[in-house]
Amino acid sequence: MFNWFAQIGHISISFFSRLGKEVILFFQTTACFADLLSRPGLIIQQIFSVGVRSMLIIIVSGFFVGMVLGLQGYNTLVDFGAEESLGVVVALSLVRELGPVVTALLYAGRAGSALTAEIGLMKATEQLSGLEMMAVNPVERILAPRLLAGIISMPLLAAMFSAVGVFGGYLIGVEMLGVDSGSYWSQMQAKVDYHQDVLNGVIKSVVFGIVVTWIAVYEGYSCTPTSEGVSSATTRTVVNSALIVLGLDFLLTALML
Repeated sequence: MFNWFAQIGHISISFFSRLGKEVILFFQTTACFADLLSRPGLIIQQIFSVGVRSMLIIIVSGFFVGMVLGLQGYNTLVDFGAEESLGVVVALSLVRELGPVVTALLYAGRAGSALTAEIGLMKATEQLSGLEMMAVNPVERILAPRLLAGIISMPLLAAMFSAVGVFGGYLIGVEMLGVDSGSYWSQMQAKVDYHQDVLNGVIKSVVFGIVVTWIAVYEGYSCTPTSEGVSSATTRTVVNSALIVLGLDFLLTALML
């Protein structure tokens, strides 16, 4: 019995100790954002690395998700004679939920794992220690540009996902299944609200961008400086990001509704 309580206490202390270190390092990193304005090249370089290089998988996935929504939505709506509302179903599904969530999951798998591996290898090869030896703050030089780039890139990638998905639904619904083109776009324009739908989706994508990028950056920065430690940190990045994104999606949706 006492061993059981001891194990619970040990796990709790380890969890809150790690959480405290994450929070402290997060505020230290965000405090460096102001200094980055004088060196925009660092931010642009990281936006290209985590954002532009993730565009292909985001666009392709969004296109196919939109086509699937078009097929499934049409087969459901046609039973009620409401196939003209297909554009609303596709747009709301993408803008409210699937756009931010699926983009965050794909971003974690592609850019998040790359960030963790990159920073972890820097630590394993003592590049971070070398920066400190040269009086260069690795938090400001390495962590801050990557975190800020992820916060900027995620809403843009989610918007691309949703836009391409709407186009994919249009191809299936209008060009393939014969839904009226005017009804597809006009119903979407009339029913999709900027504040209730679009803005809430943007807020979700920003929150997911902060969380996923921070998990990736922290795991790489705090990993054991060995090849096994880097691989374990990369795995934790993808798994923890997916779980936290799905949990936050529920919480944000409950608050917004």
